[in-house]
Amino acid sequence: MSEQQAIDAVRALGLEQTITRHGPVGSLAEAAKLRGIEPRGIVKTLVVRRGSGDYLFVLVPGDRTFSWPKLRALLGVNRLSMPDANTAFEVTGYVRGTITPFGASHAWPVIADASIIGHRISMGAGAPGVSISLDADQMIAALHATVADISDRS
Repeated sequence: MSEQQAIDAVRALGLEQTITRHGPVGSLAEAAKLRGIEPRGIVKTLVVRRGSGDYLFVLVPGDRTFSWPKLRALLGVNRLSMPDANTAFEVTGYVRGTITPFGASHAWPVIADASIIGHRISMGAGAPGVSISLDADQMIAALHATVADISDRS
């Protein structure tokens, strides 16, 4: 997959967006600075394995950490895991650090942390140093995402 795949997918959903290309970065703080936003405005996309051949996208703001107990409780499961980098690529079409639900090779369910509601966010766009900024509420609606408290303060 590529950044164009992600950008085309966002546009196909009719979402107003801004594309930023700043090149690879070494940290969340550096990415936020280059995008002109606070770290909390960057939303990380994580791939979580729920079961054999069953994955989901988890969206968490940059200033928060993903909570395994909260996600397990939400899903009603005892076990979840993060796939290795090769598996993450196989099930999304994107390499770690560039993963986005937009244009992924499979439309896995999306769970978004409730703290992003009402904000403009920036997220990966399928290539290092490329991001898509958009309205979180419109993104949640377009992706039919489940919204829940799935994070803790960093």
